[in-house]
Amino acid sequence: MTAYGVPFGVRISDCGLWAQIEPLLLPGWAVASTSYVEQMFSLVVVDGGYELFRGADRIAAHDDLHLVLDALKSEVRLWVAEHSPQHVFVHAGVVEWHGRAIIVPGRSYSGKSTLVSELLKAGATYYSDEFAILDDEGRVHPFALPLSIRQVGETASTPALASAFGAPTGREPIPVGAVAVARYRKGAHWRPRRMSRGEGALALMANTVSARRSPTHALATLRTAVASAVVLKGTRGEAPATASQLIEQSERAS
Repeated sequence: MTAYGVPFGVRISDCGLWAQIEPLLLPGWAVASTSYVEQMFSLVVVDGGYELFRGADRIAAHDDLHLVLDALKSEVRLWVAEHSPQHVFVHAGVVEWHGRAIIVPGRSYSGKSTLVSELLKAGATYYSDEFAILDDEGRVHPFALPLSIRQVGETASTPALASAFGAPTGREPIPVGAVAVARYRKGAHWRPRRMSRGEGALALMANTVSARRSPTHALATLRTAVASAVVLKGTRGEAPATASQLIEQSERAS
């Protein structure tokens, strides 16, 4: 199969598992026109459990299928994100507000999904809570898989549709309006400073999957993306208050 210009393969020893694997793959994947792939992922059923291979390397083994499927999901998405020739994948949450994207960069457990969900409750349109996917024109494409919501103190996440927060889902690529580099600290108040667009590009670069493999292409794309965006950096407190402030700040800067 192929996604975002990257061919890859998934091989399973039990075809009955395909129904659980297919929803984990990237949006818009399609059957490839060639059988050659640079990377093959194999899920093998063994006595008492499951093993996951990337090429010839075993990368996960467990008797809990859900844990192995999570590993497969992560490995496939990161492989595509790192090798896509035309798109730059940034670890980030994304919503649309008045035709422009608000990007919240951050890795897992940084609280970006919680902030995205509050932005959706405030009336934003959902684009992603995993990757901001940017094309060469700097536009953000939707990656609208279910949000991964974690409760305080828990590591496991619960999937949630944007509609659960009363929000629509974006379908078209949009320009970037704001980038919010927001680190969570309990009891803090969101009083960000305005960063230069060069600093904004570097902040996104720090969360870009292909930063080491294709730094020139990645940085050029990020600079294009933030060329007309406001970039804010600060420490935030609870997500509801931050979401409303962030929307106000992005509106004032537009």
